[in-house]
Order: sequence, then structure tokens, then C-alpha cells
Amino acid sequence: MKPITLELLETKHKEFGELIAKFKAEVKTQYVFPEIEIQLAHGEHYAGAIINPDGTGNHVILLAGDKNDGNWQEAIDWAASIGGWLPTRREQSLLFANLKEEFQEKWYWSSDQPASHSGYAWVQYFGYGDQHHYNKGSRCRARAVRRLVIE
Repeated sequence: MKPITLELLETKHKEFGELIAKFKAEVKTQYVFPEIEIQLAHGEHYAGAIINPDGTGNHVILLAGDKNDGNWQEAIDWAASIGGWLPTRREQSLLFANLKEEFQEKWYWSSDQPASHSGYAWVQYFGYGDQHHYNKGSRCRARAVRRLVIE
């Protein structure tokens, strides 16, 4: 066993510093979620979290119930009447990935509208996950979500 010397300690200290610098360079983005307890009402389902590029985001909860058939405005009004919102396109992708079994293989309204077509809104098909935009007067199903802000 080598005796511990100042030179050995300084060499090891330098090696350790280089390892720390290498590790810091490999960590590109770090998200820290404070401990949170999410309580679900009967029939609600936790879908997951949506994280934006700036680090902000929401926990997405699928509310109980659905609207069978209605135009886009009717779907928005229905969602508001049960304390929720129509999901965004990103949220619908998350719902498809994590809670597909909670949906029929039908088209569902989102809250998003194409920027260039004010008479249309985005929809998602929960059979195979495709998204399109439909005329807001079309008849589609709807599910509502609530969001908890990630702070």
C-alpha cells in the first residue's frame, strides 16, 4: 500500500475534479418535481405530465364521463360544465399513450385550432392515434381533462 502524501492527495483531487466537470457537461437538462399528492375523484384517471421546453408543465387528469356526439362548441361547453377543458393535441397524445382503453375507437375533439383555419379544430382518433382537423360543425365525441400546474 502506498503511503498517503500531499502529492498523491493533490493528484486524486485533480482527477476527482475532472470527473465532476465531465459529469456536469453530460447533464444537459434537469427537472426537479417537488413531492406532490394528486387526489383523484371517482372515475378520474391520471394520464401523466406534459413538460414544455421551458420546464413548465401540467399534470393531466382525465375526468369521468364523456360527451357522445356534438360539434366543437358544444364539446367545449360540456367540458366546462363538468369543471374541465377539452385536452390539447399534446394532451390527447398523452391520453392515447397512457389511457387509450378509456376511449372508444372514435374521433374526439381537442381544444386546439389550426392557426390558418379558424373554422376548424383538431381531433384525435383513439383507434390508431391519428390526428386531423375537422370543421367545427362536425359531430365528434369529447372527453374533458383537468390540469395541475407543475411549479
